[in-house]
Amino acid sequence: MRLEGKVAIITGGGRGIGRAYAERFLREGAAVVIADINEDEGRQAAGELSGEGRVTFIRTDISDPVSVEETVGRSVGQFGGVDILINNAALYGDWDMRDQSFEYLKRVFDVNLHGQWLMSRAAAPHFVERGGGRIINQASGAAYNYTPTPPDTPFTGLGAFNYGQTKWGVVGLTKFMAAQLGRWGITVNCIAPGVIATEATLRTVPDALFETLVARQAVAGRLSAEDLTGAAVYFATDEARFVTGQVLVIDGGRHMPA
Repeated sequence: MRLEGKVAIITGGGRGIGRAYAERFLREGAAVVIADINEDEGRQAAGELSGEGRVTFIRTDISDPVSVEETVGRSVGQFGGVDILINNAALYGDWDMRDQSFEYLKRVFDVNLHGQWLMSRAAAPHFVERGGGRIINQASGAAYNYTPTPPDTPFTGLGAFNYGQTKWGVVGLTKFMAAQLGRWGITVNCIAPGVIATEATLRTVPDALFETLVARQAVAGRLSAEDLTGAAVYFATDEARFVTGQVLVIDGGRHMPA
C-alpha cells in the first residue's frame, strides 16, 4: 500500500498498459481515475477493477483542452484532489503507419505529445495546492529507433516518422516540465517501454517482426504491461521525491541510452 491516500489520473487506462497501471495503483492503495476516450473500454475496466479499490471512469479526449480541464476538475471534485498523473494515452493500436501526410503527422502530435502537455497543464495547479505531485509520462523505445535505409532503395520522399517523433518529443517535454515544476515539489519522469505484448502491439506489429525485436534484447523474453508497473509506482512514491527529469527505458536492454 505504498500509494495509500493518493489520487491518480491514468490516461488511456481502459486497456493495455494503462489498465495495468490502474490495477497496480489500486492495489497500492491509490484512488484511480481511468481517463479514456473509449467509453466502452473505460467503463468496463472501471467495473472490473472496482473490487480492488476506489476507481471511476471519465471519458477524456486528451487532444481537447475542454475535455482535459473537465476531467481534472471532475477528478478533484470526486476525490478531493489529485496527486499523480500518468500520461499514458496515445495513438498506437489505431495508429496508421501508412499515412505519412502532414495532416496526419499533426494529428499524432496532438494526441501523443500535446495531449500530455494539456493534461499536465490542467493538473499542475492542483498539485501545487497539495504541496507537490507526480507526473509520469509515457514515451517509447521507438524514440530511439533510427533505422537506416537499405542500399539501392528508390527515393520516394521524406517520411513523417510520426510516432517516433512524438515519443522523442515526450522525452524532451519531460525534462522541460521537470525543470519548471520542481520548485513546487512536482517531479516529472518518463517511462520508455520497448515492445510490449499487448493487444494493440500484437495487432500492429507482425509476429515475425515482434520476435526479431525480442531477439535483439540483452534480456530474453517478451515484456508484458505488468513489467512496467513497478517503475511507475516507484516514480509515484515519496521514495522518488528527488528523482525528476529522468527517462527509464524498459525494453530488456535493446536500447541503452546514456
